[in-house]
Amino acid sequence: MEPLWHKLTDLPFFNNRTEKGECAAAAPATLAFIRRLFRGKARNTAIYLTALTHRSMVHDTASPEVTTSNQRLEFLGDSVLGLVISEYLFASFPESAEGELSSNRARIVNGKSLAGFARDLRLEEHLIIGESADEARIRQSTASLADAFEALTGAVYLDRGLPAVREFIMEHVVGSPAFDSMVSTEHNHKSRLIEHTQSHQLPPPVYTVISEEGAEHEKTFTIEVSCEGKPLGRGTARRKKEAEQLAAREAMDAIEAAGEESGRGAVN
Repeated sequence: MEPLWHKLTDLPFFNNRTEKGECAAAAPATLAFIRRLFRGKARNTAIYLTALTHRSMVHDTASPEVTTSNQRLEFLGDSVLGLVISEYLFASFPESAEGELSSNRARIVNGKSLAGFARDLRLEEHLIIGESADEARIRQSTASLADAFEALTGAVYLDRGLPAVREFIMEHVVGSPAFDSMVSTEHNHKSRLIEHTQSHQLPPPVYTVISEEGAEHEKTFTIEVSCEGKPLGRGTARRKKEAEQLAAREAMDAIEAAGEESGRGAVN
């Protein structure tokens, strides 16, 4: 049976096929980029081109046929990012209070962080910019890149629905090398475990995938963390980073419990 979302997006209200005046023409390299980025699963190329279209195109007298920029998609993508990241933090840090969750989310979805995710994707190479604009400045602008990343997120949501946009965010935000440093150290179990091993002159923890179960699009990973070959904890989750956090949390819970037991023994 065809997913309901796909049936809905075939309706005229959702169908954003390319029409004259709606989005800019794309270079072959940009079309190839979209195909690579979404592994050929993009249903509506036009909406992704709009996501990459800077507002300077709308005001450029050299391109009067372009009347739509990425600003509306940016508005939508901002909300979608907030939802998915909030969901991730809520599930991954059950001990964190509302204020701590909000603080961590703010570090992840601020302009500087989003521009970093955009640079990881090399979005600056594919922004569609008006000829009369300062192209070099716009391509390197934190604000332009952050806006484009949000717009691209909004485009994925409209084109393929919430499961696909969740997968996109998990891969390109949560999976980013910079992500762990954006989460408060106090509530980042992997960071806490690294600090523990460093303070005891031990080698860094090693995370090993013990098992992968389920279909390709809904795998569950079980990961074990060890130090000097000694298992410290395990975690199971839909995403490897979540499983690593859960494994590190179990390890820290065991380490702290052992420390408390040792302290009680010393007092007695």
